[in-house]
Amino acid sequence: MALPNAYAQYQNNKVMTASPAELTLMLYEGAIKFCNIAEMALDQKDIPKAHTNIVKVEKIIDYLRQTLDMKYAVAQDFENIYSYLSQRLVEANITKDKEILEEVNMHLRSVRDTWKEVMRINREKGLI
Repeated sequence: MALPNAYAQYQNNKVMTASPAELTLMLYEGAIKFCNIAEMALDQKDIPKAHTNIVKVEKIIDYLRQTLDMKYAVAQDFENIYSYLSQRLVEANITKDKEILEEVNMHLRSVRDTWKEVMRINREKGLI
């Protein structure tokens, strides 16, 4: 029983010591993970599991939208992306359409990869 507790403590410490950029990356990773689970659930015809995981992705996207600092011009670009993904997730959840989830997942991966690149560049410049 000590092992699961140690893992939970490690995960908690990982979150508590992460920079804002790293926390954002973790959110993207979580959204991708839950989207993958929802896709697999649809393959297995497990509708409740698909619904639960689509809602998790929706909540992550909603949180990312709420934390945008609109004083930066790029925030509007992210708002547009997040708004689109939110609409598609609602459609995917209503229709249980795996193709929509695959599209959302593709966009999430693209945004995540771009975010990783921004983090890398900023690290090299000593900004983070």
